[in-house]
Parts: sequence; C-alpha cells; structure tokens
Amino acid sequence: MGLPFRSTLHPRVFWGSTFIVLIFLLIGIIFPKDAALIFEQLQDWVIKSFGWFYILAVALFFFAVVYLALSRYGNLKLGPDDSEPDYPYLTWMAMLFAAGMGIGLMFFAVAEPLQHFSAPPSGLASTTTSAHQAQIITFFHWGVHAWAVYAVVGLSLAYFCFRYNLPLTIRSGLYPLFGKRIEGWIGDSVDIFAVCGTLFGIATSMGLGVLQINAGLEYLFGWPQETWLQITLIIGVTALATLSVISGLDVGIRRLSELNLLVAVCLMLFVLTVGPTSFLMNAFVQNIGGYLDNFFARSFSTQAFREQTWMKAWTLFYWAWWIAWSPFVGMFIARISRGRTVREFVLGVLLVPTVFTFFWMTVFGNTAIFLDMGVAAGQLAQDAANNASVALFEFFEYLPWPGVTSALAVLLVTIFFITSADSGSLVIDTLAAGGVEDAPVWQRIYWCTLEGVAAALLLLAGGLTALQTVTLVSALPFAVIVFLLILGLFKGMKADMSRMRRQSPMSGPAPGSEVSWRHRLSTILHTPNRRDARRFMGATVIPALQAVADELGKRNLNVSLETSDQDTAQLTIQADNQRNFVYGVELRARRVASFTAAAARNEQAHPQEWQIRTVFADGSRGYDLMGLSSSQVINDILNHFERYQALVTSEATALYAQSPDPT
Repeated sequence: MGLPFRSTLHPRVFWGSTFIVLIFLLIGIIFPKDAALIFEQLQDWVIKSFGWFYILAVALFFFAVVYLALSRYGNLKLGPDDSEPDYPYLTWMAMLFAAGMGIGLMFFAVAEPLQHFSAPPSGLASTTTSAHQAQIITFFHWGVHAWAVYAVVGLSLAYFCFRYNLPLTIRSGLYPLFGKRIEGWIGDSVDIFAVCGTLFGIATSMGLGVLQINAGLEYLFGWPQETWLQITLIIGVTALATLSVISGLDVGIRRLSELNLLVAVCLMLFVLTVGPTSFLMNAFVQNIGGYLDNFFARSFSTQAFREQTWMKAWTLFYWAWWIAWSPFVGMFIARISRGRTVREFVLGVLLVPTVFTFFWMTVFGNTAIFLDMGVAAGQLAQDAANNASVALFEFFEYLPWPGVTSALAVLLVTIFFITSADSGSLVIDTLAAGGVEDAPVWQRIYWCTLEGVAAALLLLAGGLTALQTVTLVSALPFAVIVFLLILGLFKGMKADMSRMRRQSPMSGPAPGSEVSWRHRLSTILHTPNRRDARRFMGATVIPALQAVADELGKRNLNVSLETSDQDTAQLTIQADNQRNFVYGVELRARRVASFTAAAARNEQAHPQEWQIRTVFADGSRGYDLMGLSSSQVINDILNHFERYQALVTSEATALYAQSPDPT
C-alpha cells in the first residue's frame, strides 16, 4: 500500500489566495490587448487615491520600530527571558548582510542613479547638483525605510512565535488585539493578503531578473530581447528552482547562495578598485550626509503640488514593493533572531543591510555617473533611460574585462532568481499552511510554479507596468495589516512589561513559596542527580499539579495536565479569545560552579546538578522547584494564575493597577 497523499495546507488561506492571484492573471489571459491599459488605469487610481497613505505608512513604520528599540521595550527578548541567541553576533550580522542582497541591487545599482541624474524630479539634468541628488534619492529608496517595513513584520513574527509560542504566521501578530479570533476569518484574511503580497513581490523580482538576464544574453551572445525569450527564461529558471525543491538541496542551495554573495562582493570590490577609488570613498561619505540632511523632508514628501508621474514610477513603487516583500524577508530575519533583544534586532536590521546597500549603490552608481560625465559623454544615461535592464552591461563596457564581468552578472542574477523562487515558495507555503514548516514538497512546487506563471503572464500582459501595478495593489491591504502588527506589538510588549514590573525578580520561586534557610543550606551541600529530580517530580510536583487541575475541573474550567515519563509536566487552562494559562515544569541539568562545596566533593571534571525548572508560555524566567513542599508548589501555581487573570482582560488589568500590590 502506498503512502496517502499528505497535505498540511490551510484550506481557506490556500484557496483564497489562489483565487485572488488567478483574478489578476485572468485579466492578462482574457483581455490580452487591453490588459496593459487596464493595469495602467488601476495603477493611476491607486496612486491618486492612496499614494499619500503609502508615504505616511512607511514613515510611521520607521518611527515606530525606532521607538520600540530605544524605549524600555527594547530590553525584551525574542523568546523566553533567559533565552540566548541561536547565532553568535558576527554570524547573525553576516546573515543580515546576506539578506540585503538580491536581484534588485543588481538591476537598479547602475540604472537608478543614472536615471535620476539624467531626469531628476526637480532641477537641471546632468549637472553636479543632479549627480549628488541622484544618490540621495537612491539612498532614500534603498535605506532604512525599506528595512523598517521588514523589521516590523520580522519583529512581530519573532516576538509572538518565540515568546508566545504561536505559529510562524502573520496572524499571530494580531493575537493581542483579537485573541483566539485570529483562528477564524480575521486570521485567514490576514494570511491571504500576506500570501498574495509576497507572491506578487517575488513575481516582480522575477520579472526584473529575467529582463536583466535577457539583456546580458543579448550582450554576450546576441540573443534578442523579446517577450517569448523572457517567458522561456522564466520557465527554465522556475524549473531549476522546482528541481531544488524536489531534491531537497537545502545545503547545496545555501552554499550556492553563500558563493553568490561572495562573488557579488568581489564584483563590487573590482569596480571599486578599477574605478575612481578616491572619488568613490569621498562620495560615500557625502552621500550619507546628504541622505541624513534630506531624511525628514523626503520621508513625508508626496509631490502634492506637481505631477505625480515620477512618484508613481519610483518612490511609491518601491514602498509597495517593500511592503509586499516584507513577509518574505521578515520571516527570514525572524528565524535567525531568536534570543536577541528587541533593541538588538531593530538596530541590527536597520543598520547592517543598509550600510552595505549604501556602499554598493555608491560604488556602482557613482562610478556610472563619473563615467557618464566623462568618457561616456552621456551615452550611459541615455542607455539606462531607454532600457534599464541593459544599463549594467553597458556600464561594464567602460571597465576592464567587460565580457567576464557581464558573464558574472548574468550568473549572479540567475542564482538570485533561483534561490528567491525556492525560498519564496517555502515562505508562502508556511503562511498558507498555518505556520507548518515541514509541509510536503508538492505544496512548495505548487507555489514555485505559480510564482513563475504570475511573472510570465504579467510580462505578457503589460511588462513592467503590470508588475508595478499588482505590487501596488497587493501591498495596499497588507500596509493596513502592518499597522495592526505594530499595535499588536505595543499591546503585547506593554502586557509583558506590566507583568515583569509586578513580579519580583525570578531568581527563585514566586512570593509565598520561599524555602527555609535549612533547605537552602542543604541544597548548597547536596547536588541532586537525575534520579533525585525524577523522584521529587513524581512524589511532589506532579501530584500538586494534578490537585490543582482536579479542583479547576470541578469549577468547570477547561483544564488539562500532560506529563512525559516524569521528565516534563504542563498544566494548561484553555481560555476563550485570550492566550491560555500555562504552568510547565521540566527536568534540566545545570553545570555546578567549580568553587562550590558540591563541586569540591565531586571528582568529575564538570559536575552537574539536576533541577525541576518552571516553564511559562509568556516568556517569564524559570526557576528551580526542588525541595519545595506540595503546598508550596500549589501556592506558586496559584500566584501565577492570579497574575494571569489580572493581565488577560483590560477590566481586570485596570482594577489590578488600582489595587495594592498583592505580592
């Protein structure tokens, strides 16, 4: 008998998001001649009606995450209070650095500064003033505003997944606002918009990538820049991404990505070395100064008193693209950030990729402008204006070994293309499966294929305009969701800070369960082994938990007690529209300090003591229960349950704040 067809998909999210994606794609299929006009009109309507909203939203996202980092909330951990980071600091920063690389940097590094230089939003074109302004605008588009959007989504995912033990989905960030209602249509809608936004964001990147691959192939081999060839390239690269999904080459893809990053950095250093090195270093410093000087004005600029054509083509497209991409990048940076403080997370995410991006844009962009004002005599800017996808390859013509650098650029974009499609399908599948990360391969293949189909059909239906339109439209509802994620973060963090203020330091049991000095002395002189801990668990702790569970059950509460071979036990009280109350205990070994009396009597090189430590779902720091009486354990449980009741509802919290501290 064969294995049954396995599925982990969330039906409403899976089919709901598929339906919305198909609506956009059917426009291109059913109305092929009118599709470009339809998409252009839809884009104009979104810009005129909601352009201000995109500008205001991204600015507020930035200020919100900076406040979280610099305020008292910055000390909270992404995980339990005593959790440690999964990765060393330098490794974590390197992974954030890698997250900043992608097709966009390859596509726009030369094209965007040149286009702002030759066609600035204000002032004279092709002057030293427009050259400086071009880099300020480019920095603005690729700077901290983009990473602030990623930081909000990533912080929400990490905080509520690692600290509240909720699924790794966008809906989990709304738990403080809606409670268990996120398991209904509210949560389904949120995840549907997240899936659609991510899919169209990835499709846009794939569309830009294939345009640049086609331009590189024309330069290297004379292949025509035709839509049919671009569609063929999408099919080929999507097939390679699908093969990586089927074969499970996670290690290979990861190593390929690391190699890709190394080659990209080498390419940047090559341009820095053979280009005007001294000028570039001076320009880098001045660009940062200009960026900071114009930061607030540009953050809120909507060009309300002039035609918004430039805003539509640049800033608003970027802001929508970053919002659409935020679940993708946010999930990556959340996964690597467990154990970091909120302050470390925000400052790391905002600064590490941004500094690298600024240097990358300076090296390529300022070198291109330098060449255009010199030996190229305006030709580079004209090529970028005519076709942005060829700008990088025309740029390499003015540097040594253009054939080699162009081939490397095509290879880099192709690998970015493959890895984005592969990892993007994993992120979308996780969202569409309710946070399940080990979904069957066929589901990832489905989303990988749909990404390729979306990119191909949108190129057919209107090229870059169609890609920009679906990005703008799909990002609109998700921008509202990001605002809700911020409110959820503030509410969740405020509740955790309130709980921490009302609790005494958790270096030992809660008030009411203190141990006598004789027991403390006994603990110092005796090192419990695993047998001692298991015996105490079975004789004292589990009976105490069972007694509380039985009494709560008599009072018609939905309570459960789960145990595992006297190694772990967890008391759970199910709550409607709120997070459950959890009081857990587990056996845990701890190395004894070498200077203690217990270690002095122990001949082992690294003596250990076994503890029975408490575990809480809200991130509270655990402590040892060894040596307490049954009544003291019960008293400790009731202390936590009392605090829980006071914090889960706003009415109880208000009353609790007005009453004397019960501790």
